[in-house]
Amino acid sequence: MPPKNRHPTSASVQSSTPKSTPSATTTTSSKPLNANTAQDIVQNVWDKYVQRTPQRVKLLDSFMAFLVAVGALQFVYCVIVGNYPFNAFLSGFSATVGQFVLTASLRIQTNPENKAEFETISNERAFADFIFGSLLLHFFCVNFIN
Repeated sequence: MPPKNRHPTSASVQSSTPKSTPSATTTTSSKPLNANTAQDIVQNVWDKYVQRTPQRVKLLDSFMAFLVAVGALQFVYCVIVGNYPFNAFLSGFSATVGQFVLTASLRIQTNPENKAEFETISNERAFADFIFGSLLLHFFCVNFIN
């Protein structure tokens, strides 16, 4: 059984729609309003980030970008050179990933846009939790190296 055609044919559209006058027609541009290039979208996101993000959050974001770069560098080094002391690689890489997670948590808790969700947690308390978690993480990583 052939599928049903749910779209009207051009003949039925012409017969059911009234003829438009030349003054009612609109001109079409070569570029639709919603068709932005990827570069325009990225530029718009970057401009809004620079304008609306507080300096403290930008500092945390730059530290997180540094942690991503360090983790990628460790992984590339392990692939190219080798992972003879595998405990050292695991310890360093897990320290980087763990620190990234702790920093992301600090960023979420101290971001002014999330203040309604973390009413009971002050910025000082969030930073103290971050420091305590970082010390605990690095203690385990140093002990894991042997």
